[in-house]
Amino acid sequence: MSIGFLERTQRAIYGWVLLGLAAYVILPWYFLDTKSLWAATPGLFSGEETANGLTHAALHGRAWLWAGFAGLLMAGSAALMPAGRRQGAFLIAGAVTGLIGVLASGFFIGVGGWAFGWPQVLWGALKHGQHGIGWGGFVVLVSLLMLLGGGIARMGYFRGDLFVASAVVACAALLVLFVAFPVCKMLLSAFYDEQGSLSVGALSERIATSRVWGLGCLSAGTTCGVAWNTVFLALLTAAGTTVLGTMIALLAERGSDRLRKPLNLMALLPIITPPFVVGLGLILLFGRAGIVNQLVANLLGITPTRWFYGWFGVWLAQLFAFTPIAFLIMRGVVQGVSPTLEEAAQTLRAGRMQTFWSVTLPLLKPGLANAFLVGFIESIADFGNPIVVGGQYSVLSTEIYFAIVGAQLDQGLAASLALILTFFALAVFFIQRNVLGKKSFTTVTGKGDAGLTMPLPRPVSLACHWVATPWLAFTMLVYVFAFAGGFVQTWGRDYTPTLDHFRTAFDIQWGEHGLMLAGTAWSSLITTVKLAAMASPLCAAIGLLISWLLARNEFRGQGAFEFGALLAFAIPGTVLGVSYILAFNVPPFELTGTAMIIVVCFIFRNLPVGVRAGTASFKQLDRSLDEASMMLRASTSTTLRRVVLPLLKPALVTALVYSFVRSMTTVSAVVFLVTAENELATTYIIGRVTNGAYGVALAYCTVLIVLMAATTALIQFLVGERKLGRRQAAAH
Repeated sequence: MSIGFLERTQRAIYGWVLLGLAAYVILPWYFLDTKSLWAATPGLFSGEETANGLTHAALHGRAWLWAGFAGLLMAGSAALMPAGRRQGAFLIAGAVTGLIGVLASGFFIGVGGWAFGWPQVLWGALKHGQHGIGWGGFVVLVSLLMLLGGGIARMGYFRGDLFVASAVVACAALLVLFVAFPVCKMLLSAFYDEQGSLSVGALSERIATSRVWGLGCLSAGTTCGVAWNTVFLALLTAAGTTVLGTMIALLAERGSDRLRKPLNLMALLPIITPPFVVGLGLILLFGRAGIVNQLVANLLGITPTRWFYGWFGVWLAQLFAFTPIAFLIMRGVVQGVSPTLEEAAQTLRAGRMQTFWSVTLPLLKPGLANAFLVGFIESIADFGNPIVVGGQYSVLSTEIYFAIVGAQLDQGLAASLALILTFFALAVFFIQRNVLGKKSFTTVTGKGDAGLTMPLPRPVSLACHWVATPWLAFTMLVYVFAFAGGFVQTWGRDYTPTLDHFRTAFDIQWGEHGLMLAGTAWSSLITTVKLAAMASPLCAAIGLLISWLLARNEFRGQGAFEFGALLAFAIPGTVLGVSYILAFNVPPFELTGTAMIIVVCFIFRNLPVGVRAGTASFKQLDRSLDEASMMLRASTSTTLRRVVLPLLKPALVTALVYSFVRSMTTVSAVVFLVTAENELATTYIIGRVTNGAYGVALAYCTVLIVLMAATTALIQFLVGERKLGRRQAAAH
């Protein structure tokens, strides 16, 4: 190990120790609900609420805060030791001491004293309680986690790389805190009966019913259970979105240049649209009073029915909603297929069709498997489409919603059904891993690729055109009908063109104090853009970092680590929102009612797409690129920034675009988290729909789509395209 490398890592350990100690002095320890960080500064060394950690421990009777300080001092003494296993042992001891002290006291001591009865019996009542951890406690926890990673690396794990070890520890801690912890707290209620007693039988009583597992649909006159309905719909949706996404990606990357930009634009349109817009457009087309039913009634004399409401309507709506995700994943994978391999097959006298089936398609397997997995998990967790067009076709997500907000108000039933969803996601996850196995799909190496991309075989090109092009045209038709409602007085009764709905939502006036945002929707729009802009880069960074850790490193618990990153997709948004309220409503992490809990929900709800897109791209990058950089004495972080990240631009665009637009349009995950001070665009729209103001709601949706389209184009422009050093075919 080089001296320069050791010096850099030693400086990193010093830095984290000093940062943690400084947080004890210059930052308020507890969460400030009504004061900003700057406003709390005058009371940093005296205030009961705004004091730093040392002041609370020494002057305000909160002696338990000394544990974190002692852990940092132990780690500081270890930092003075020579690099090696002894230093690592002391770093781990100090970090674990600090983490256990801070977290244990946080969970066991609440605002009024002990959070549980038995500590008070053992040690007596406390004179002082405590609020949730604030900036000081947060920085101390981060410093201790980084020092724990440094100690693990010094013990010889992760090849002694402090960056890798610390990244694994930090990402694992984030997944535990913001995914596993709230979800487990919610699911544990499945094992409690109505009297609050722990009982395994309570779970079986809730889920071992024909309502959940019934197979009555195999015989005439009855329906199947919601579990089978969910699996059936998810399989159809995953297969459909994967096929459509792949076809559109092939046309965009291997088809005519004239089609590339229109395909990219039209394929991305559903993903930048609030989910209820698609449902409304489909209802205007196929609903009982829709245009299709009216035409059939007028031409054939058939009485309109509600045939569209059911599994077919939900499936069609989910295809619109989730095909763009599959397209974004497959586009980067199709780009990464090496033309040299295709030319080699053709040199050996293989035709285009044989080359496509034997070379091109097998190299797309990582993307196909990832797109199918994401489509399946998105479908089983989807709430908006089944609730709008599902009719009598019930799925697990709607059953969970009604168990929480319906007349029954059965949290245990909701948790039991969510447990089934988690099992389905886990099963598909392991099936996907077994299908791909340990096969290599590397197509991007450090060598220049002078091959020309092979045009699509004519049968494949025709199939893509005949399937994807009508689908995209149908997409545009749905949006035309949906958006028309924002420009007419009252859809269905008065079709007079008007802009009144836009004025109601986004009116701008000039008053005595200057320009005024007089529209009723401005506050929710500004809040949503601000929170989504905060969440999307963090979501992309964490997602790509996790995918790099999974693709380039091997460590114990890697499977559980990967599933933890995907778990948020398996949980319905309504359940995730309720679990966040239960987990973060009390110390040590009091986030309920703040904008921060919405940002955290955005990040970890959308994290799996960045992980899957990054994983698919990493499988195509040769490890020799990383190794060459390391041999030139570049650090791991430098290699990631200068070598790997430029080759991951499609995955980066996917993560940034998806996290931003989903944050702007999500409904179910945040419906329980919003407050009057932090109203979001989707909750504003739902409120207008509830009041019957459909024109205002559709006008707002139109503004959202224009805004997100501009943001998507800006992200693609700023990130750019990756350069793979390939020749381009001569223009004809």
